[in-house]
Amino acid sequence: ASSFIDLISILIGLPTRILAGWNLDPTTTIYWICKTRAFIVFSTRTMAIWLITLATIDRWLISSIDIHRRQMSNLKNVKREIFIIVTLSILTYTYMLYCYEANIADAPLKCYGKSHTCRLITDLTYLFITIVIPLILMILFGLLTISHVHHSHSRIQNEALGSVNIPSTIKELHVKKVDHHLFRMLIIQVLLLTILCIPQTIEKFLITFKSFGSESALEDAIKVFLYNIEILLAFIASSMSFYIYTLAGGSIFRKAFLGLIRTVKQKITRQFH
Repeated sequence: ASSFIDLISILIGLPTRILAGWNLDPTTTIYWICKTRAFIVFSTRTMAIWLITLATIDRWLISSIDIHRRQMSNLKNVKREIFIIVTLSILTYTYMLYCYEANIADAPLKCYGKSHTCRLITDLTYLFITIVIPLILMILFGLLTISHVHHSHSRIQNEALGSVNIPSTIKELHVKKVDHHLFRMLIIQVLLLTILCIPQTIEKFLITFKSFGSESALEDAIKVFLYNIEILLAFIASSMSFYIYTLAGGSIFRKAFLGLIRTVKQKITRQFH
C-alpha cells in the first residue's frame, strides 16, 4: 500500500517539475492544478510514510511474546488503520486547497503558499506530522521489534539446550543474520528518510521567515536552485522502499522478489501456449 501511494505522489508531482525545466509547468499559472497537485503530493507522501510506520508497529505486535498483542495484528485491524491513516492525511492537508495559489512572486515556486500564515502552517505540519513523528515511531518500534526477535530466539534456544544437549551453531548464526538484516534495514530507512526529507523542511522555514526580494537576485536564485534540489530529494525518498528491502534486506527479500518475477513469467508463458 505504501509503495502504491508513493507511486501516486511521484506520478502527480514529478512530471510538473520536469515540465518546469521548459517553462511548461501548468501549476505556475492555473490555480486549480496548483492547488490539486500540492494537496495530492503532500497528503500521499504523509500517507506513505505513516503506512511504513504502521508496518513497523505491526511487526512489533507480531514479534511480541504477549498473545493479546499478536492477536491485534490481523487483517481487519490493518484495513481499519489504513483507512484511518488515509482519511487523516487527507483532512490534515485539506487546507492547502485554500492556502496554495499560482502566480506567487515571493517564493521559490510560482505555486506556493499565498500568505505567511499559510506557509508557517504548511512548514509545521510537514515537519511534525509527515517527518518527525513517524521517524521517531519507526525508530522506537523498530528497536523494540529487534529486541523481541532477539529475546524470542534466545528463549527458544535455551529451552532446546535444556532438553537436548546438541550444539546449535548454525541456528545461532541464522538468528544473528536475521537480527543484523532487520537492524540494518531500520537504520538505512530512517537515515535516508532523514537525509532526503529534512533539507526541504529546513529550507521551507528559511523561506517563510526570510521572504524573497529581501536579498539580492543572486541569493534568491541560489534559494530557488537549492529548493528544487530538495524537492527532487523528497521524491527520491518516495521511491526508496523497494530498494531498501531488496538491497539491504538480505536474501529473504531478494528471494521473494525473484520468486514473484518467476511467477509472473510463468503466467505470461502459459498465456502464449
